[in-house]
Amino acid sequence: MSRQSSSHQRSETDKGTTEEGPTEGPAPEGPPQRTPDIPAQRQEDAEERDADPEQEVGTVPGVAATREGWRARYPVAARTVAWTVTGLSFALVFLALSLPTKLTLLEPSAFMRIPVEGVFGATLLLMLPSMARRVVAVLAGVVLGALTILNLLDIGFNEFLGRGFNVVLDWILLDDAQSYVKDALGGTAATAAVIGVVVLAVAVLVLMGLAVLRISNVMARNSAVATRTTLVLGTVWVMCAALGVQVAGAPFASRSTTALVQDRAERVRKTLEDEREFAKVAAVDTYGDTPGDQLLTGLRGKDMMFTFIESYGRSAIEDPAIAPGVDKTLKNATKRLNKAGFASKSGWLTSATYGGSSWLGHSTFLTGLWIDNQNRYRTVTAGDHMSITRAFQRTGAWRTVGIMPGITKGWPEGKFYGLDHVYDSRDLGYKGPKFSWSTMPDQYALKAFEHLEHGKKRDKPLMSEIILTSSHQPWAPIPKTIPWSQVGDGSVYKAIQKAGKHPADVFTDSDKVKAEYGKSIQYSVNSLIDYVLKYGNKNTVLVFLGDHQPLSRVSGNNASRDVPVAIVAHDKAVLDRISHWGWEDGLMPGAKAPVWKMSSFRDRFLDAYGPNPGGGTAPSSPSASPKASAKASAKR
Repeated sequence: MSRQSSSHQRSETDKGTTEEGPTEGPAPEGPPQRTPDIPAQRQEDAEERDADPEQEVGTVPGVAATREGWRARYPVAARTVAWTVTGLSFALVFLALSLPTKLTLLEPSAFMRIPVEGVFGATLLLMLPSMARRVVAVLAGVVLGALTILNLLDIGFNEFLGRGFNVVLDWILLDDAQSYVKDALGGTAATAAVIGVVVLAVAVLVLMGLAVLRISNVMARNSAVATRTTLVLGTVWVMCAALGVQVAGAPFASRSTTALVQDRAERVRKTLEDEREFAKVAAVDTYGDTPGDQLLTGLRGKDMMFTFIESYGRSAIEDPAIAPGVDKTLKNATKRLNKAGFASKSGWLTSATYGGSSWLGHSTFLTGLWIDNQNRYRTVTAGDHMSITRAFQRTGAWRTVGIMPGITKGWPEGKFYGLDHVYDSRDLGYKGPKFSWSTMPDQYALKAFEHLEHGKKRDKPLMSEIILTSSHQPWAPIPKTIPWSQVGDGSVYKAIQKAGKHPADVFTDSDKVKAEYGKSIQYSVNSLIDYVLKYGNKNTVLVFLGDHQPLSRVSGNNASRDVPVAIVAHDKAVLDRISHWGWEDGLMPGAKAPVWKMSSFRDRFLDAYGPNPGGGTAPSSPSASPKASAKASAKR
């Protein structure tokens, strides 16, 4: 064979060889020819890849050629980009493994840790073959991204509701959050927020998957260095764990991600278990079958008002930054009531919720059950457990109504609560503007109540459940008290709303938001007391309370869940029935006033105003078995 023919054969052989090895295909005809030293060539390629972390294994030949051309032209920029991307990948994964679940813990010291999950993950990736490594890396990244999203939700829920995100129950609250943003900042801002959240969630999942894949490829190309580094970090972690080394009060040898996964799994288990157990508790009702003629005999002939003031918490009365204005309002209101012949007593109740989810506080107060999550709420409202409002309906001696300005659509729970008629935001005739989340000012809602129900002639007294919403976050703009004769259809509030502050100017400033929160509570309390003084009479009895504390930005990170509660009556005999409660005179409970769980109020109230006040948990009836009574007493 000629030299030219031999050269041609070598050329054809070279065409059948790529960087990764020989391509498949028929062997060239003729005797075997000498080929280049493939192992030596691969070693050189491997060394180049070790030196350049940007060069990926198994890339498409055309893409690889383009990259090589770009690197050849701009070598410094290529290496800078490569190391930057790798560094950002490590930083992103480390951030995800170290991210706390509370905003107050988001400090530099929180990231001075060695996460054991990172050490274990690196060890696993180093042990796997190429294809399995890549699959595991991507899956691990997606899972880590999902955990990061849950951590971010935890931060938000802890900030607003004082608790972590429940993966079983709380997805429904995201819709409420979108509605809140829409009410507070407008439809455009709400739409932008939803889009932003979705994009962020997708980006976290995708970027985390790519980041872990990037790290795994770099480790594979530098396996010796990666193995030594992983071994050193693992050894340091074990030693620090054994010695209990801490940084800023937390272990340097961290296992926070593992602990969070275990905690979430435990919460899911407890949630499912709680649903079953609570159904059994809700089925036991001490007063469930008590005849109507034995209920509320001490209040016959009285016009009853049960009023919840949104976010009216203990902080409004005791926080030095808020209390001066609120305390002055409560003291003046007490004096005005006394002057008009009314008396009052007050104490504290510990709410089942914090920062939001007002309906949980309402249902806990009215049913005597501790309802601190959505599952419990669904369970109790789907059953027939008796609420205070239904007890009034059962007697047949009262007409029962609800004034619900915060409800903007159907509310089937009204039947559960025993309300003969519910007036929501669409039924109250309001023609004015919204005040952020609140559909109408409290003064208007009370005037509508007077016009639609209380001021009409009736053949029986009225029992009303009224929800006042003007003190709902973000506490801007706030309505102003106006003469009752000027309330009209609410159009007068357009100028007041326009002159008020914008939510964005208040909510982001801790000092401003506290000040405006305090003003909103003053407005709500004044509106309620003004109503009682103008439209109340000797048969008026008012029970009013807060549903929960405001969010931590206002109440503080270590605030209690206590809310004030007061009873106002013109008839001295009404307050005499609760003299054994130990409540203090006036609308402002002091630091030493009794603190009860909110769920204990129903039975105490029905007991105090039953035929035998103070004589037991419930009047005797065929349904009040010893077992049921024992459970009710234990619950109290």
